[in-house]
Amino acid sequence: MSKKIVIVGGVAGGASAAARLRRLNEENEIVMFDRGEYISFANCGLPYYIGDVIQDRQKLLVQTVEGMNKRFQLDIRNLTEVVNINRDEKTVTVKHVQTGETYDESYDVLILSPGAKPIRPNIPGIDEAEDIFTLRNIPDTDKIRGYVDDKAPKHATVIGGGFIGIEMAENLRERGVDVTLVEMADQVMTPLDREMVAPIHEHMRLHGVELQLSDGVSSFSEKGKKVHLTSGRVIDTDMVIMSIGVTPESTIAREAGLETGTRGAIRVNEKMLTSDSNIYAIGDAVEVLDYVFQEPTVVPLAWPANRQGRLVADIINGRDVKYNGTMGTGIAKVFDMTVASTGWNEKRLKAAGKTYEAVHVHPGSHAGYYPGSTPVSLKLLFHPTTGEIYGAQGVGINGVDKRIDVIATAMKGGLTVLDLPDLELSYAPPFSSAKDPVNMIGYVASNVVLGDNEVVHWDEIDELVKNGATLLDVRDESEHELGKIPGSINVPLNSLRENLDNYDRNETIYVTCQVGLRGYLASRILRQNGFKVKNLSGGYKTWSQINRDFEALEEANTSNETAATVVEEEPTQMTNAPIGEAVMLDTCGLQCPGPILEVNKKVAELGEGETLRVLASDPGFFADIEAWAKKTGNKLVSKQFVNGRVEAILQKGQGPAAPQAGTPAGDGASMVVFSGDLDRALASLIIAQGAAAMGKEVTMFFTFWGLNVIRKPDAPEVKKQGLEKMFGMMMPGHAGELPLSNMNFGGVGQKMMKKVMSDKNVPSVEEMIKSAQEAGVKMVACTMSMDVMGIKEEELIDGVDLGGVAAYLGAAEGGNLNLFI
Repeated sequence: MSKKIVIVGGVAGGASAAARLRRLNEENEIVMFDRGEYISFANCGLPYYIGDVIQDRQKLLVQTVEGMNKRFQLDIRNLTEVVNINRDEKTVTVKHVQTGETYDESYDVLILSPGAKPIRPNIPGIDEAEDIFTLRNIPDTDKIRGYVDDKAPKHATVIGGGFIGIEMAENLRERGVDVTLVEMADQVMTPLDREMVAPIHEHMRLHGVELQLSDGVSSFSEKGKKVHLTSGRVIDTDMVIMSIGVTPESTIAREAGLETGTRGAIRVNEKMLTSDSNIYAIGDAVEVLDYVFQEPTVVPLAWPANRQGRLVADIINGRDVKYNGTMGTGIAKVFDMTVASTGWNEKRLKAAGKTYEAVHVHPGSHAGYYPGSTPVSLKLLFHPTTGEIYGAQGVGINGVDKRIDVIATAMKGGLTVLDLPDLELSYAPPFSSAKDPVNMIGYVASNVVLGDNEVVHWDEIDELVKNGATLLDVRDESEHELGKIPGSINVPLNSLRENLDNYDRNETIYVTCQVGLRGYLASRILRQNGFKVKNLSGGYKTWSQINRDFEALEEANTSNETAATVVEEEPTQMTNAPIGEAVMLDTCGLQCPGPILEVNKKVAELGEGETLRVLASDPGFFADIEAWAKKTGNKLVSKQFVNGRVEAILQKGQGPAAPQAGTPAGDGASMVVFSGDLDRALASLIIAQGAAAMGKEVTMFFTFWGLNVIRKPDAPEVKKQGLEKMFGMMMPGHAGELPLSNMNFGGVGQKMMKKVMSDKNVPSVEEMIKSAQEAGVKMVACTMSMDVMGIKEEELIDGVDLGGVAAYLGAAEGGNLNLFI
């Protein structure tokens, strides 16, 4: 027997239900009402039409009334609003929007898909304001775009830092409008946790969006041209976009006596059935169960609405299906960056008193040796003993969507963090790494669940160190010099075992590195030597990102001015030299500290006042280049993101504290290279280059086995005595033959190390020697050791000085860094 099915509201939920109902049954009468003119449009694309990214308005219209009626044999009545539900009579009262005419329409089954409406708070002066806009539908879009086209506003104030607010800020900036975004919380994008959104704040400031966080609107004056904030600041503006959230359109349901719940949303069961057995409800207006903990929630997103529309059609046609809940998986574009999340965030878990743990990783979007790899910052939340996944967040330029979608799928499949390393994901160098970032964060989380690693977090470490805790930074010294957590002690990972007796096994030792990997290795060494240890999750990178953001926020609140450089479409004229005359340096694909070392080398070739334009694919370079410029006395003219890459403009020797000729006394570095192992040689050369890049005068003193590092691969035949020949047979002939200190396995380990170095775009030891010499590192061969080992001057590479202990001591005396490797 056929049914008459009435649908209230189109767009995602209602239109999906109507189309599916007809595909399943040709006999039913299907009537759909919508008070708007457009019954099926791409509401998620509206901001991009305003920003002129989508230029053809017609592309926003998914289906027209005429087209949908003809294809699906529907009775669609647009510009008609349902104003009342008469449950006893099983009718709805409808009113024609243009004429005011009303009539009743009967139904056998009613589907409510009224959506949600933008919140418009009762702020003093809002009713008198003329140019305040909200964005929900096509007419709203036409009004905003028409205003921008016709009035050419210079400044806009966006109130609210959610998805729509962020997208509107971006698209107004794309139209050349200055934007101030006001948000009552201390962050935008509240589905993310505070440390994860810090790079987004920085990126928005770089693109000229002024962030006024932890502030709200108290009133409007002068017909909306002045926005008064609770902080006392007054913003002069030409237009205002209200984007402080949405509220379910549930009035007719509530007036009809249907049960409502969270935020007034219509309460439904797993079959999307309301408290009336003849009425279903779907989309942004309904309360659903959260998928993770099965708690009531409201999630106004496109995917749930579409899915619920299809399921309701299936249920009405007798299919045994149900809606299993919403995880809230979402994603947004923020200029060049992507931000995405799924499930619960840490704020929500903590507020609900849930037991959880969190880990952070910062891998590359794809193999580092393939051009264009950029870091992906991921956070995973899970149960610390069962490994159940509660949620995930991701921020980056490329590859974020893929990783969050995989984790969301794993959550739907009931997988735990212990399963993530076992996911066999597609790999080729342009797309991923052999261990995908999802595998990697699975390994990190599994280490916690299995008890192999304990973590400490960015918001705990400062207080711990302040109270006397020991924090070991196991990065190389050059990295530590570029930026460090106050109170940390620099003990490079490769020298950690030699320093174990310096620390108390009765206290908990905290370790950090750049992103957490070396910290984990250090924690394993310490644990197996009897220490209690915790590793800083996400390392210095996570800590520094949010602390930079705190500083920028404090500066903005103090000055009420933007805390970052505004990005212009074309770079501005440089001091003493136009951009067009700048020397170009492309370091894309290099990992830290590679870009800094290349900059240091190139700047050394420039004349005073000349400019250098640097491109880097590692967003971390954005902070590193400023630290380097300050340290070396060069001027950082500008820095910005261009097409997903960092671009910096430097001017040689124009900084406020440019050093005098020569290295200041006490700022030298010296090191004794005693070892002839490949890994230790690499460590010494990395430190030497990093120190040189920071302006230190570096001397490397090669002695005993270390002399093999600086031997020529094509050394000429030289006369040697018997013992000298025996030493020569037992030792590696040159740097390319150096063994590993551990796991050499007759040269297999060495080959593996070189393969990994090649894959990861890490220079060989021979290349590092050359670049160190080019950076001004002085290399001295110990003559006494040469005599003992039977090594002749002709066997050494070019550019090496000969000297004795006095040469070393002289270098050590004039410096503040001295290492024995």
